[in-house]
Amino acid sequence: MELRQYIEHTLLKPDAKKEELDKLFEEAKKYGFLGVCVNPINVEYAKKQLEGSGVKIVTVVGFPLGASLSGIKAFEAKRAIEQGADEVDMVICVQALKNKDYKYVLNDIKSVKSACGQTPLKVIIETDLLEKDEIKKACQLIIDAKADFAKTSTGFVKNGVGAKVEDVEIMAQVLKGSKVKIKASGGIKDREKAEKLIQAGAVRLGTSSGVKLVEG
Repeated sequence: MELRQYIEHTLLKPDAKKEELDKLFEEAKKYGFLGVCVNPINVEYAKKQLEGSGVKIVTVVGFPLGASLSGIKAFEAKRAIEQGADEVDMVICVQALKNKDYKYVLNDIKSVKSACGQTPLKVIIETDLLEKDEIKKACQLIIDAKADFAKTSTGFVKNGVGAKVEDVEIMAQVLKGSKVKIKASGGIKDREKAEKLIQAGAVRLGTSSGVKLVEG
């Protein structure tokens, strides 16, 4: 299995140094990763460093809590795209989902999708915080909002596991027959787990261990 074509090489920690970003970009080019995933403040710099490389620039909005107002998430997405982002990963409003305020969740996703236009939008549902039925509901709302991907995790939940094979399988069941794809993210640190997540239905892997995965 050619893992490099699935990997979004990720650096989202709040204290990321310039040297670490440079290393991320060089590794993405060297190994031919599909993309890099960085915070919005680093999109413009990533654009300059990856010019002509074919590596996609992915960024996050409403990150990591998903608790920003919808208009703020939408503005953040629009600005990131203007600065060079090829794809946007937004965090769902977990609070609204847990409270069964499905109309809010739907409109929250729709507002960001509208701001993204033709730019692909991934919706992080934060599986560590959800029950199985909530995972199913979140995926259905993503379909209804016409977003492009459902994504497992931010990787920022304290004591969270991140991407789990069984969660991806649940997501794949709901999303089957739709145009929505799956990105598994969070805690993907070895090749065996990566391959199992792909077999379960993931077409993207968000990981800071990309080099380790491809080198085995």
